[in-house]
Amino acid sequence: MRQLMKVAVAVSASSLVLAACGSGTSNETGATSGSNSSTSSGESSSEAPKSDIKVGMAYDVGGRGDQSFNDAAAAGLDKAKAEFGVETKEATAVNNENEAAREERLNQLVDAGYTNIIAVGFAYAAAIGKVAKENPDVHFAIIDDASDASKGDNVAQLTFAEQEGSFLVGAAAALKSKTNHIGFVGGVNVPLIVKFEAGYIQGAKAVNPDIKIDSTYLTQPPDFSGFGDPAKGKTAAEGMYDGGADVVYHAAGGSGAGVFTAAKAAKGMAIGVDSDQALTAEAGVRDVVITSMLKKVDVAVYDYLSKASKGENAAGNVIYDLKVDGVGYSTTGDKLGADVIAKLEEFKGKIVAGEIKVSDTK
Repeated sequence: MRQLMKVAVAVSASSLVLAACGSGTSNETGATSGSNSSTSSGESSSEAPKSDIKVGMAYDVGGRGDQSFNDAAAAGLDKAKAEFGVETKEATAVNNENEAAREERLNQLVDAGYTNIIAVGFAYAAAIGKVAKENPDVHFAIIDDASDASKGDNVAQLTFAEQEGSFLVGAAAALKSKTNHIGFVGGVNVPLIVKFEAGYIQGAKAVNPDIKIDSTYLTQPPDFSGFGDPAKGKTAAEGMYDGGADVVYHAAGGSGAGVFTAAKAAKGMAIGVDSDQALTAEAGVRDVVITSMLKKVDVAVYDYLSKASKGENAAGNVIYDLKVDGVGYSTTGDKLGADVIAKLEEFKGKIVAGEIKVSDTK
């Protein structure tokens, strides 16, 4: 199959053969056969600057248009494309795909001549590690993984202190709650998402040690569909609102859309993730989003490509935390209020100064 792909690329250098599934604008992890992935091509404008690097981006489940994780990565790619004139190609994972499918998606980008390949999501860890080792002249980056599986001399591991940003929105939830009862919906029960939950709980309890916190995960690995199932997100959040919670935070990628729908119906409040979801969620539910935990994947992608455009190809783990403004919280719509923001800024200062240590585990 690899040989056939190389022949296809040689016959038509302008097209990368990946199977259809749709590409859009940003989400979270995925799954089945390479024949169900999607790819789109981006050509630089003739008036735009030109770069020698060609960037392939392999999205997690949901791809462009997830209004969250993948969209943040896409924003960084789009900015780099506009500023540096890089040529781009995008491919998207699907639910419950196997390891071979992820490897093949990366290999297709390698075979098509892409010099810098970015994998969006920890599910690509093993695939990145293997493909990078087989292609030492290609530069790779992976978002959300710093494990041994993805390590390599030509691999940049772009990670975040999600627990620090989640501490701040947990404090916000406790300060805004009128029932002293809040909730958390995680997409898949993996260590990465536990970091969000752990920080959220610590932040809420820093405000109110007696607050009640409901937590649930939509799926267990190896089922990663919890990042792309709004119906499951809606059902989980409905149970929390019906049980008395009035604020629910999600770290569930595209499934978060269902959390917002449930919040709207319950006249409750919700907290978004990754991007400012008071701006990116469907228009009819944006008013329920009181804040979002900002995980600046766009900044990480842009920084990586900015360096690459100068011939500086990063490797090893690069951590984006509160100190470097790699995580944070949004204030769109003034739903938090000045008093809450002042308290969050106080907490932020203490975390940056090391006075508050936020654990990444429960």
